[in-house]
Amino acid sequence: MWPYPKILAHRGGGKLAPENTLAGFRIGLEHGFRAAEFDVMLARDGVPVVLHDPHLGRTVNGSGSVFDYDAAELQSLDAGSWFGAAYAGVTVPSYEEVLRFCQQHGIWMNVELKPAPGFETDTGRVVAEYTARHFRAGDKLLPEFSSFEPAALDGARAVAPWIPRGRLFDRLPADWLEQARAQDVIAIHCNHRYLTPALAVAVKQAGYGLFCYTVNDPRRARTLLRWGVDAFCTDRIDRIGPDFAD
Repeated sequence: MWPYPKILAHRGGGKLAPENTLAGFRIGLEHGFRAAEFDVMLARDGVPVVLHDPHLGRTVNGSGSVFDYDAAELQSLDAGSWFGAAYAGVTVPSYEEVLRFCQQHGIWMNVELKPAPGFETDTGRVVAEYTARHFRAGDKLLPEFSSFEPAALDGARAVAPWIPRGRLFDRLPADWLEQARAQDVIAIHCNHRYLTPALAVAVKQAGYGLFCYTVNDPRRARTLLRWGVDAFCTDRIDRIGPDFAD
């Protein structure tokens, strides 16, 4: 079952804006996207921030680990200059800021939990606590948590079992079904490069939603949809629009 949007803007605005920033979410919105995938991890002080890399330097100026900084320190760092001069001064957003922005604009959220080693359960728990302050069971735009880390999903489930969860894989392992059942997820998320028609059928026949990352070629996107893939995220929001699957 997949009752959610089919095409998601990867990390807010795909390749058209600095990833995982409010500027990126605004670009996605300008292109008609009311669904986004993004990444959340905990800063040193336990406050969730929206970032993909565990180390600074690629998209955020600075050095060292994200987990060496408090959230306020991270939010003072430049997260836009790497993309272009027009985005100089764009900063790392808190998860709270992104939650509010997405709720305000009716954007459905696939929230990937990206914990630091040793903080898997805490990351799921804290992100679920923040999310549960904004949503109630049965809400129309109830987000979905996804993660490669089972303990992160377990931490989220312990706090807010009514928020759906998806299990992330690169390649689907032989025991993907056992893992999905053990974690009570609603969907399987996987790298589209390693998906086959037979695996797609198996996931769907088992009753799970099937989500792929990150699909940037329209021809590949059409193939995946023919195989029964329910949804995917894309960096190329300029080539694959929010209504692509309709």
